[in-house]
Amino acid sequence: MPDYSYADQPHFLQMLFYPRPDFTPPPAYAFDLLAETGDKVKVAARFYSKSEQWPWILYFHGNGEVAADYDDLACLYLEQNINLVVADYRGYGLSGGTPSFTRLIADAHLLYEAIKNELEKRNYRSDLFVMGRSLGSISALELACHYQETLRGLIIESGFSSINRLIYHLGIDKPNKSLDTIENECLKMIASIKIPALVIHGESDVLVLPEEGQRVYNALGSQDKEILIIPRAGHNDIIVRDIPKYFGAIKSFIEKGRR
Repeated sequence: MPDYSYADQPHFLQMLFYPRPDFTPPPAYAFDLLAETGDKVKVAARFYSKSEQWPWILYFHGNGEVAADYDDLACLYLEQNINLVVADYRGYGLSGGTPSFTRLIADAHLLYEAIKNELEKRNYRSDLFVMGRSLGSISALELACHYQETLRGLIIESGFSSINRLIYHLGIDKPNKSLDTIENECLKMIASIKIPALVIHGESDVLVLPEEGQRVYNALGSQDKEILIIPRAGHNDIIVRDIPKYFGAIKSFIEKGRR
């Protein structure tokens, strides 16, 4: 599995994480969960639901977002009869602590178990998919690799195969052996993912280039995979550029994964 310890350097973390506390109360159709980590830091997730019978997407957001930012966007998922639970990283939203890539991975596993337990406790339907947007693709790919017997499918939106490719693209560092090792480990992990997968990317994304989404798609070991490139869409307008196409693909993928 990928070892992110080399990427946990202060100059990388400062450039790639934008933690933002947020204490916005959840809307009427949502609730928050705080899960305690092994080092006593609590990480948060916000659940959006309109029906106990609908499937769930466990969603890992981008590096400049918090779960509360999805209070309105969650309605677009609910309109598709899909419940949404958005996970925050350390230092984001209601979560304590300071973010790092190593903690990002460890916390993803912890949140996965906590969310599964919460759904069971509340008698919600257990159909669970995992989705990662941008930086969140790291967590989503990690869980998709480890929980293939329980997850129904994987969605990667505006994502990348390895953090080193974003580091190089943004000019934060030059290619080096340690970062390339992370990429090789990530590609092996992605190749081991056999569950159904959907990759969505914006044609005009200049932050995470479209070829990064294609690289994830090509590396996936799943025989049941598809890729959607949204015409003229950038990194941050990909949802609103073509809402019917974006959510049509997600709804179709979820419905197929439940059969």
